[in-house]
Amino acid sequence: MSNRTKLRPAPRRGPIQRGAAPASIWRRLALPAAALVVGGLLGWWIVAATSDPRTDAQQRIDALQVAEVQRDTEQVVRLTDQARRNADMLAPVMEAMYAALPAGAASPGPLATAAQVEGWKAVTRKVVSDFADAPSAGTAVNVARSGFATGARQLDLAVDTYTEAVKATDAQRPALLALAARQRDSAVVTWSIGGTQLDSLNVDTGHGHQHVFLPSAPGQGAMTSDGSKEGN
Repeated sequence: MSNRTKLRPAPRRGPIQRGAAPASIWRRLALPAAALVVGGLLGWWIVAATSDPRTDAQQRIDALQVAEVQRDTEQVVRLTDQARRNADMLAPVMEAMYAALPAGAASPGPLATAAQVEGWKAVTRKVVSDFADAPSAGTAVNVARSGFATGARQLDLAVDTYTEAVKATDAQRPALLALAARQRDSAVVTWSIGGTQLDSLNVDTGHGHQHVFLPSAPGQGAMTSDGSKEGN
């Protein structure tokens, strides 16, 4: 029997799988990854919940609309003051014109003097000038202002026609006086359109009823105050 010690062969090992990681490593990596995913989803939800869902274009449109409402609200107050101031100026002119040119088919009254008519003209010219420069405003405000401005111009034209009637011959005068009366009536009606629109705007903007009308007579077709108390 040989004295050399026999070496036992080493036990065979299974094939080494390169690229495989122990399960403990995967567990250590999975927890941070899951936290990142959950945190990302939560952050997205918070941003989505707190951000403005409107597009940039829609936000700009909405901002412009808010600014327009604010501008028109201020314009309603200014226009009301302007119209009331001018209506007060025109009141004596209207009274004198009704005396000279009664509404309807009534015969003309005593003829006004040239000096009196010139006084009417000074007032109507001033009112026309006051409405000449219209600030920027929305359609509803522009309709009201247009009613006042056009009514003032028509009344100014009626005074011009009456001026010609004063200077005309007896044969020409009746036709000119009748024309002046129609122009005056048209001015009252047109002004009343602006007054009605302005009244509605004041109610809509929280200022209550504001009645700014020129004196009118039955049958002229003018819109008048609705009878509501001012400011209500």
